[in-house]
Amino acid sequence: MIPLTELTEPVPERPSAGFALFALGFRPFYLLAALFSALSVLVWLAVLRGLPWPGFLTPLAWHQHEMTFGFALAVVAGFLLTAGRVWTGLRTPEGIALAVLAAHWLAARILMFTGPALAAALVDASFPFVIAAVLARVIVASRNWRNLFVVGLLVLLGIANAGFHLEHARLLEAPADLPLRAALFLVLFLVVAMAGRVIPGFTANALPRAGVLRRPRLDQAALGCTAIAFAGAVFAGSAQWVAAFAALAAVLHVLRQWGWRPLATREQPILWILHLSHAWIPIGCLLLALNAVGVVTQAVALHALGVGALGGMVIGMITRTALGHTGRALAVGRWETAAYLMVHAAALARVSAGLAPELGYAWLVAAAAWLWAGAFAIYFALYLPRLLRPRVDGRPG
Repeated sequence: MIPLTELTEPVPERPSAGFALFALGFRPFYLLAALFSALSVLVWLAVLRGLPWPGFLTPLAWHQHEMTFGFALAVVAGFLLTAGRVWTGLRTPEGIALAVLAAHWLAARILMFTGPALAAALVDASFPFVIAAVLARVIVASRNWRNLFVVGLLVLLGIANAGFHLEHARLLEAPADLPLRAALFLVLFLVVAMAGRVIPGFTANALPRAGVLRRPRLDQAALGCTAIAFAGAVFAGSAQWVAAFAALAAVLHVLRQWGWRPLATREQPILWILHLSHAWIPIGCLLLALNAVGVVTQAVALHALGVGALGGMVIGMITRTALGHTGRALAVGRWETAAYLMVHAAALARVSAGLAPELGYAWLVAAAAWLWAGAFAIYFALYLPRLLRPRVDGRPG
């Protein structure tokens, strides 16, 4: 995915007045994603501790669905609605139209908890297709064909979501978690592909003397092996080839990241958060290989990829793009740095709970939940006033 346009030089901030929550897609969707992520994880933890569950889905199905189609899809929607304007030069939804999209997402979250199931299915399953249609309009109108793939990705996510609801209604015969696993691996593959574009680019721009190496063939090999490994994990492919491709993907991801000079970023949190998050990709691939041969459960690998890689990339990108698109310098303070560390501590705790439950499974899961919730609560509290107000440089957006 092409990175968003960013500021590379500090811009003096000046007081800004007015209400700008619906000026551009990242504003409402980043805030909603952060708040929902923090609250939903704490609800999930409370259910694990014995809180009565009123939902129409099982607690596990709700947790898995909402972290993918609630949290992750909100971030994807906010990112793409913003990037679509940069790519095409055409206006993406703003004002009332953007508020309606945000309300659509929010209504889906409420209905996925309360039911009824039919209303939840109709509202929730339609959201990815609506975002796909919005993006298709500007991409086709501008003939920006190179980014048309994002429309296909959203359609595939919509199909997976529809499959989840059809399976729940017993209108589709499929393994109970197949649509959810397919959707999660689609999002994870997007993270892997995006990382290969934005991380070396951001690092080279900020640290021109670091000597960042971009090796397209290595990137292609890493993506290809990852795609095969992910497909095998989704559709229960042959254990031998899933293990082989996942292990090879892990090695290739380490090699490509080393060329991006991760150690050179250690003084810049806004950069090292992306490198640290990418490091969970080879770890997750290695755990997928171990899962294929029966050493660990798939849940361990999914939490390494979902909490470490996806969660880390999200917290890094939603701070970076929010700063750039509100006219601020690309530099973070102690609170953002604390949130970065908390997300990765959550990943470490959750993976440790699966690998070594004898250390205290319940305690580690609880620690992971509180750390995750705390990180995204920090983002919400810190960025709420920034995203409510207009850009500090006076530009639109």
